[in-house]
Amino acid sequence: MASYKIIHVTRYTYASTVIDCTNQVMLYPIVDTNLEVKKHEVKISHNPVIETFVDYFGNYIGVFSVIKPHTELLIESIADVETKPVQPPIDGIPAAEQWQHLYDLKDHVLYMDFLTKQPFPSEEEVRGELNSLIDYSKSPLQNGQALSSYVYNNFNYQKGVTNVETPTEEVWRLKAGVCQDFAHILLVFLRMYDIPARYISGYICPKDKEMRGEGATHAWVEAHIPGYGWLGLDPTNNCIVNDRHVRLAVGRNFYDCTPVKGTYKGSGEHTLEVSVEITNGNVRRSEERPTLPVFNYQAKNPGEPINSYRHYLEVQQKQQQQQQQQ
Repeated sequence: MASYKIIHVTRYTYASTVIDCTNQVMLYPIVDTNLEVKKHEVKISHNPVIETFVDYFGNYIGVFSVIKPHTELLIESIADVETKPVQPPIDGIPAAEQWQHLYDLKDHVLYMDFLTKQPFPSEEEVRGELNSLIDYSKSPLQNGQALSSYVYNNFNYQKGVTNVETPTEEVWRLKAGVCQDFAHILLVFLRMYDIPARYISGYICPKDKEMRGEGATHAWVEAHIPGYGWLGLDPTNNCIVNDRHVRLAVGRNFYDCTPVKGTYKGSGEHTLEVSVEITNGNVRRSEERPTLPVFNYQAKNPGEPINSYRHYLEVQQKQQQQQQQQ
């Protein structure tokens, strides 16, 4: 059993005064047989009333509004959690029976959302790449792990080349991105071969700094395994989800699981800063905490599309120039 203290801070700073700010937060760790929430508090500047409800996917959601004029919005989530080791499935059911079980789920209301394939122009190309990996004489679990390993081995973990609006098709072309992109790509792969798959947002907790995505919000995938249920696959780290992972939300994709989203009246120019601090049960003194946000985003012209491939090339060129100067 492991204990963690998670502090997740979201700060919006607006270029000018805004009003009528209404937001939805998905910052509540999901309680299950492997996770217990000892204490959790969500604090929001201007002290709005937080109303809560459970959505279609079973996520716990908070909503609030700040009506009066303001130039900054601060949202802080502080959670003490305990995790237990995840027991992986035992492949005791013949593979053919497992695949038949998945085939029978196609029209089941609980799984339809997680089997629906989104438009993906490169599907034929992807199948050509992946068909050599897929072996229906093996179980869905073995095939799911093979697809997760493919993402890990063939996509570069690189920050700054994508954003939350980058299409999965573009991620396939880039062969690069972060945990969110890896999760979206694996969702496409699993659903392509009729394995129900859902997107998970949450955290991966630190130990020895050996895993990518530590100390920040994280994303992975859960695949439905016959005879077991939903099993987490983390393509960013090429592992089965374990007691280092803490779930915040479950959905079809990132947009179902966005930690904070909302609307307001005022200037579109704003700065978003997100920082996550995760410690093994103890909070560090304020002077010991990191001063820079893990994620920083400035909106100058909201709605203007970003060409991620061009941005990727620009990042690569800048890195090459820096290496030449060294």
